[in-house]
Amino acid sequence: MQIAPSILTADFCELGKLMDELVSEGIDWIHLDVMDGNWVVNKTITFGPALVNSIRQKLGPEIFVDCHLMINNAEETWEQYVDAGVDLVIFHIEAVSDARNLIDNLQSKGCQAGIVLNPDTPASEVLPFLSKLDLILVMSVVPGKGGQSFMPEMKSKILEFRSAIDNQINSGGKSTKLMIDGGIKHHNVALVKGWGIDVAVIGSGIINDNGTVEDNLKEITSAM
Repeated sequence: MQIAPSILTADFCELGKLMDELVSEGIDWIHLDVMDGNWVVNKTITFGPALVNSIRQKLGPEIFVDCHLMINNAEETWEQYVDAGVDLVIFHIEAVSDARNLIDNLQSKGCQAGIVLNPDTPASEVLPFLSKLDLILVMSVVPGKGGQSFMPEMKSKILEFRSAIDNQINSGGKSTKLMIDGGIKHHNVALVKGWGIDVAVIGSGIINDNGTVEDNLKEITSAM
């Protein structure tokens, strides 16, 4: 299982240093959370294409970069993030009107396409697009709502996706990746790995004031 650090809890004045630390510890996937101050429940604004592009330039082409668009207008602005250099755009099924068209648009520009769904959204909303998707992200907290704990009840949804993806692969179809995001720490990372997760997004479990990036990553990899 891959670890994709989220930079939300980072000191943005020290992002360059943080990227160097993560890469030196063997991280090869960075997860960027884009919030527009409108769609997420806490009205948080994070950053946009300019910062995404700066991170891309800092990391170079060797590191995989995705952006999770927690925004209302992904169908109008997705191209800005592709042009900023991301490898994968993940959009919310709840926030778009024509998911299939957006997937086609992204892939036609050479960018991978992913769909993310909130905890209360059933897998059935996303499964019709599975054969075209590069990734599915299951949220194990409500996006943008602070002070939440990991939701273990997401297990059944994840296992449903895992089974569908495995069947698709066994039939010669696309090897869609399965990602989880929300409350993942050293104490539950082995649990979600056992559910069949391919990529775990971890934010404060890696980037916090209680330990160094190196020590936190060692604790997580040891727990896996």
